[in-house]
Parts: sequence; C-alpha cells; structure tokens
Amino acid sequence: MGQVLDIRRTMNYHNERAVIVTAERLPENMPQMHAKIDRIEEELRKGELLDLPVKHYFSHGVYAREMFIPKGTIVTGKIHKYQNLNIMSKGELSVLTEAGVVRIRAPFTVVSPPGTRRVAYAHADTIWITIHGTEEQDLERIEDHFIAQTLEDYQAFSCLLEEKRSLP
Repeated sequence: MGQVLDIRRTMNYHNERAVIVTAERLPENMPQMHAKIDRIEEELRKGELLDLPVKHYFSHGVYAREMFIPKGTIVTGKIHKYQNLNIMSKGELSVLTEAGVVRIRAPFTVVSPPGTRRVAYAHADTIWITIHGTEEQDLERIEDHFIAQTLEDYQAFSCLLEEKRSLP
C-alpha cells in the first residue's frame, strides 16, 4: 500500500479544468503507462477491494455503463478496443494520463481513444459513465467486443483492424 500512498501525495491538486487530449494512435509511452497501472493494481490488490455499484442502460444502438466511485477510492480502468464517450456527471477525480496527473471536475465529457487505460483517485463521490454504440444487450458479449484483457491483446486486435482497413 506504500506505493499507492506515494502516488496520492504526488498528485497535482490545482483547481483548473483539465482537458485530456485524444489521439488516433496510441502514444509512444502507452506500454509504460499500462505497466505503471499494472503495478498500481498489484499494490491495490494487497488491500481491501471494493465492488463498485454499476448500472447498465440500453437504448436504440447505445449501451451506457454508469459506475459510482466513492470518495477516497482509487480505481483503474479497462483497455477499450474502440474510442468511447465518457461522462463524469458528478464528482472530482485526479487521473493519471500520458501527460501526467490531471484533476477533473464534473461536469466533464471526453472521448477516449482506443487502447486507453487510466487510474484515478476520487476526491469526492463520483459518477462515471462510459457509452458504447451497440445493439447488443448481453453484458458478457459487450465486454468481449469492447474490452481487451491485456495490452498485448489490444495490440493484436489493433493490427487486425489495420489489416482490415488496408484491404481493397
């Protein structure tokens, strides 16, 4: 747990709104970012883990996953295969990004590029919503379609997607 506390102490606690830059391709330091988050998750698993409440919403061609993150919680994200829309409707987070730690406050909306993975600390009770375009309503199938389990899985998926795009 010592590393997690060190991370919290080094966060930038400025009060400006943060803008997370989106990109078409993974930044060069993405493998290092994923490795850093893996180390954070490893430390977090040594302590008490919380089951965060998640609500699922379905509409025509849209799936939204709403997660409640209690104040004081450190949460790590999954690796998304496609870009996705994220909305923080309530709360305040410090988020580790490729550019460093940024502090964001609701209301906040961002389009995350494919392959992105984040870690965040909740300064206040927070509601985070991730939105995907799909007609699917089976949660396991949605997860299989949109989430890569490892960076290697994402990179293999990304290569297949590139090959598909280059076909005539």
